[in-house]
Amino acid sequence: MTNRDLIVVGASAGGVEALRALVAGLPAGLPAAVLVVLHVPRGAPSALPQILARSGRLPAAAAVDGEVLTAGRIYVAPADLHLMVIDGRVRLSHGPAENGHRPAVDPLFRSAVRALGDRVVAVVLSGSGDDGAAGAEVVAAAGGLVVVQDPAEALHPSMPRAALTRVPSALVKAAAGLGELLAQLTKEEVAGLAAPVDPLLVGEVAIEAFDEVSTDQLPVSPSGFGCPSCGGALFTLGETPVPRFRCRIGHAWSPESLLDEQAVATESALWLALRALEERAELGRRMAGSAGGRVSGRFEQMTDDAEKARVLIRALLDQLARSNAIQQE
Repeated sequence: MTNRDLIVVGASAGGVEALRALVAGLPAGLPAAVLVVLHVPRGAPSALPQILARSGRLPAAAAVDGEVLTAGRIYVAPADLHLMVIDGRVRLSHGPAENGHRPAVDPLFRSAVRALGDRVVAVVLSGSGDDGAAGAEVVAAAGGLVVVQDPAEALHPSMPRAALTRVPSALVKAAAGLGELLAQLTKEEVAGLAAPVDPLLVGEVAIEAFDEVSTDQLPVSPSGFGCPSCGGALFTLGETPVPRFRCRIGHAWSPESLLDEQAVATESALWLALRALEERAELGRRMAGSAGGRVSGRFEQMTDDAEKARVLIRALLDQLARSNAIQQE
């Protein structure tokens, strides 16, 4: 028997406040290591280690690749690197983005389960999107525990709600009570069972660690969709009611994040089309002004067609903006 000695935490928008409240409730000498992923801009250094070190009794620092996990310490994912646990050590990876993020929450959760099985406690805090939900499901399936910030108090409830949808048995707590709850959970004894050998889990952890593995080597099937990040074909992962997708080189998407990214790609394509039509209309006007007779009429018709198409594209952009606003309400 052993205790639950690894706490993995994922957060996004609104997550700093929740993390501060969680860390404030953790006691000194906590018999578990705490690993934290917060979505941050890839080009900006994170001040989160300093914030968390000032917020509670445990030392917090940016994770260093290869360091041995130590109980009573907080390890924070650096910008633009996945934070993972492999062979009892911290692993930082420049592997493919998941749900458009690096660092992402799901790679941490999956690698933790792969490493320590039922000794893992996964925590999902405030955030937009659904990163962490698929990983939380893997944690629960392996006998680990899932804890979710109460969506009713989260600044952005999407991530905790998504985790609850995947793991209805997850423990729900307000941020102020999470530290105390986690301290209690680390005292529970478990069998120390490793996660069941699952080729999909093993393969996904390898992909996220940037090993020489491609998605087509896993038990997957073609989805018929394309990857918004690289344009490659997406494969469908697993047989759960909520599908997930990966391209050959590893970019991973939930249905929600894929829809969001497709909307971004669609808007970008429409803006490119609008720019091309604006230029075509202006060029037609200039050519019509310098030409004569029937040639001038041809350029005028070209300009008129471009103007009509431009109106349609602007209407589509406006409709897309209204649709996105409704989805975010």
